Amino acid sequence: MISISNISYYIGGRPLYLNASMFIKPDDKIGLIGLNGRGKSTLLKLIVNEMKLDEGSISKAKDCTIGFLNQDLLSFQSDDAILTVALAAFKDAVDTQRQIEKILHKLETEYSDDLVDKLTKLQEKFEQLDGYTMQAKAEAVLEGIGFNTSDLHRPLKEFSGGWRMRVMLAQLLLEKPSLLMLDEPTNHLDLPSIEWVENYLRNYEGAVIVVSHDRQFIDNVATKTVDVTQQQLITYEGNYSFYLKEKELRETIQQNAFDNQQAKIRQTERFIERFKAKASKAKQVQSRVKALDRMDMVEEVIDDSAAVNFKFKFKQPSGRHVVTLEDVSKSYGEVKILGHTNAIIERGDKIALIGANGKGKSTLLRILSGAEPVDGKRTIGYNVIQGFYAQHQLEALHVENEILEELKQAGSGKTEQELRGILGCFLFSDDDQFKKIKVLSGGEKSRVALAKTLISEANFLLLDEPTNHLDFISENILIQALNQYAGTFVVVSHNRYFISQIANKIWYIDNHQIKEYPGTYDEYEYWRKTNEANSSSIAKIEPPKPKPAPKKNDVSPVNDQLLKKLTKELKSAEEKIEAFKKEKATIENELVKPEVYSKFETLSSYQTELEKINSQISTLNDKWEKIVLEMDELERSKI
Repeated sequence: MISISNISYYIGGRPLYLNASMFIKPDDKIGLIGLNGRGKSTLLKLIVNEMKLDEGSISKAKDCTIGFLNQDLLSFQSDDAILTVALAAFKDAVDTQRQIEKILHKLETEYSDDLVDKLTKLQEKFEQLDGYTMQAKAEAVLEGIGFNTSDLHRPLKEFSGGWRMRVMLAQLLLEKPSLLMLDEPTNHLDLPSIEWVENYLRNYEGAVIVVSHDRQFIDNVATKTVDVTQQQLITYEGNYSFYLKEKELRETIQQNAFDNQQAKIRQTERFIERFKAKASKAKQVQSRVKALDRMDMVEEVIDDSAAVNFKFKFKQPSGRHVVTLEDVSKSYGEVKILGHTNAIIERGDKIALIGANGKGKSTLLRILSGAEPVDGKRTIGYNVIQGFYAQHQLEALHVENEILEELKQAGSGKTEQELRGILGCFLFSDDDQFKKIKVLSGGEKSRVALAKTLISEANFLLLDEPTNHLDFISENILIQALNQYAGTFVVVSHNRYFISQIANKIWYIDNHQIKEYPGTYDEYEYWRKTNEANSSSIAKIEPPKPKPAPKKNDVSPVNDQLLKKLTKELKSAEEKIEAFKKEKATIENELVKPEVYSKFETLSSYQTELEKINSQISTLNDKWEKIVLEMDELERSKI
């Protein structure tokens, strides 16, 4: 479908890609991975011609359509309702619907055979374009990625950038292009929405390329993994877990080949050096010199992994109880977040606060920090020193400061050598440490802000989405740092791999109460899915045991008479329901006929009649249920 052949792309003379190639087949699900700055987003922009290649070519099949979700869409604004924006995916169907509405309006005052003929053709086209189901599809996708039904008719401009990004994602999913390219789609999704998108992409009838730092998301979606490394595109025929194993095997083979080649080179060079002055060996020396010149050099394996060896210490441990919440309530106007709930954080707790957006996770984090007023009692424990990290901390960085200077001003009391060691742990080399904050990428700024938080000597950390903008290596550094951290922390994150590595307790908000699962995320997920499976399974109902025949004196004549009456009424209700259902089916068959739906008055009349029938069926169903319950009570009284 798409062939990327020997492409090269340079930034300021530095090659981002150098003779790189890959192929995208019609049903590929590709996870595009690599360190920040290696060119993942650039590749997507090259594919859609937003950037121009320096060398090579990208060829596409004639019928190939591409949908591209990138972070630039965060700024998209519109006065239209989000449902209308999502429906833009069905452009032809929406245009056809507008034409149908215009003709129907004309027919009210200006009837003609020509108009009816146009209407009939447009309605046939509308049906072929799935116009009758497009709104239901749009609603299903929007609700799947986290919107409430009540939100669908609100203007797009009322929503934050992250929620606007969700609407653009919904529009792309509904467009169903041949190739769907998603750049960090999970950054603005909560856990339920991430799981919904995963399922959607797995079953997507087309190719998908996903750039994501959520390794579990890539693991669950990708059937191929492409590693952007050393100016190349290396394809692995499997998901991220397969990539890790295969990469390790490839690198072992490559390193062995490199070591063997280096040994051969050293041996050859020693031979040349030893015998270059001897005329009798001149021919052999020249042969070896030419062999060295012709040798295809094996590249040494560059280890992209990074280990943290700095111990994040604090001067004094906290008391046993770090924060206690008693009978706490929190509301914003009529929106209730917490209601008379209790919670205790104890020293050594590593808590992951999870759940859908809008449930109050960030609010609870601010309550724990003391930054949010509440009804009830919040008690901070003895010797608790608090550190808070959130995305707005990036904006608090002093942009004119160099990185090292920024850490010096954090007031940790650490020496310059200690601070430089910490920055090295966070992948800032000696030269990088003197870069100004203003030239850093979002991921680099996140690493600086995290380093500042972790050196604050706080024994209680509150972290709000700390892995946003972090690549896999930076995320791994944070995991190692938190695992070494001897204090207490609460972290809000939608990154399942991250929280599975660092948490020993799971918190979630349910029915305005703080609920706790005392175990790891993997254990929590097993418990949650088991509960859901049990609650959704249909309970087996044992057939009632045959009742002994009643004695003559046991049956009340009044009850017996009432039971006969109810049986008669039940039969009558069932007959009426069946009759209405037949009538409903007849009308529905009429509605699909061109001669009916082409005439506005006839169509309106049928729809009114259909609404009446549905109402009658609903009333009769309620009556039937009531009769059955009464009969059941009478039967029980005879036992």
